[in-house]
Amino acid sequence: MGHSALSGTRVLLGVCAGIAAYKAVEVCRSLVDLGCQVTVAMTADAQNFVGPMTFSALSGRPVLTSIFDPNEPLAHTRLAGELDLIVVAPATADFIAKYRAGIADNGLLATLAASSAPVVIAPAMHSQMWENPATQENVAVLQSRGVLKVGPDTGLLAGGDVGIGRLADPVRIVDVCVDILSGTDRGVEGNSLSLEGIKVLVTSGGTREPIDPVRFIGNRSSGKQGTEIALQVCLMGGTATLITTLVPQIQGLFSTSIGDRLTVVEVETAQEMAEAVFGEIDQADIVIMTAAVADFRPARVLDHKYKKSSGPPNILLEPTVDILDRIGHDHRDDQVIVGFCAETENLENQARLKLVSKQADLIVANDVSKPQVGFGYDTNEVLLVTQDGHYQVPLTTKEEIARAVLSKAAEIYRNKTIKER
Repeated sequence: MGHSALSGTRVLLGVCAGIAAYKAVEVCRSLVDLGCQVTVAMTADAQNFVGPMTFSALSGRPVLTSIFDPNEPLAHTRLAGELDLIVVAPATADFIAKYRAGIADNGLLATLAASSAPVVIAPAMHSQMWENPATQENVAVLQSRGVLKVGPDTGLLAGGDVGIGRLADPVRIVDVCVDILSGTDRGVEGNSLSLEGIKVLVTSGGTREPIDPVRFIGNRSSGKQGTEIALQVCLMGGTATLITTLVPQIQGLFSTSIGDRLTVVEVETAQEMAEAVFGEIDQADIVIMTAAVADFRPARVLDHKYKKSSGPPNILLEPTVDILDRIGHDHRDDQVIVGFCAETENLENQARLKLVSKQADLIVANDVSKPQVGFGYDTNEVLLVTQDGHYQVPLTTKEEIARAVLSKAAEIYRNKTIKER
């Protein structure tokens, strides 16, 4: 019996050439059972794994196997205008590369190129192919454009070895499709990322730890990346609480159209930022710690200006509260914790150490020794590190970096909520 909310919804199921293609049969059948009108598009090589007749029998519709259909020469353009959702499972490395580049040399890719429907990809390939920097870059770019990714999972692979690259469970793929088609999705809307219903807590700027009424210990953070993340949250339909040291500098950056989607909290010191975060965190679904929080502060703050004539001051430092560590070890199972780390060497290793030690879900790392990366620039280049792998986002605008970070964080959040159900 079909799901009433899904009855008549039109789905294109893309099947690429991977051993996991047989699992697409289960995805197809489940969507049909839920009341979806499913059309299957297969690449030529995918037909070496599963025959088109199988999908045609399950869906009750012809299978799109080529751009050149003598009965309907423009089948892909007709389909593109009718679809409510496109899901590609399995999505191979070859398909992902072509899709990222805008290549349309088969029926599936041509339909994708012409459609404005939301897109879900479920990658499946060998670990070495998945971890290839080109594949990681292609996936990150697609996610920054609003494409939703499900998996891959870690497990037994076709060659008999164990690693990341296994197709996500068909039930999980279908769950994501149901969320999107029923309007309860928290990930994509149209061809852009939607954060409707999601509350995001963002920190930005560098804290200032006073030495005396005039001087302070600070850092070079401009707060641009965190501010951009908060802005993109609002533009994507979510609500953002921005805890920042930069209220005077960012005034005027947020248009009135954002309305009540944004709340700004002004702080100065690490302690003030910690108190603000701890006070707001219970309301947040995703917490993104972009602020450059001081690691140390003067143990004693002078109540008068220190005089140069007194010679170099002897400043005793004490550690500040480690906000990321505190919330990483003490947060709800359904919350997503995102940390940032600015490094100058061993970027991936340092990011992964931080991911584990802070018990975060995602670490966004950048090498600030590179030109046009990090503090003060309008561009950035980051490595997104999760428990399942790492994803390189090449040098681009901080707006695009913000979208890539939010896409990955929203994906993790969605997977957590699916497991909770």
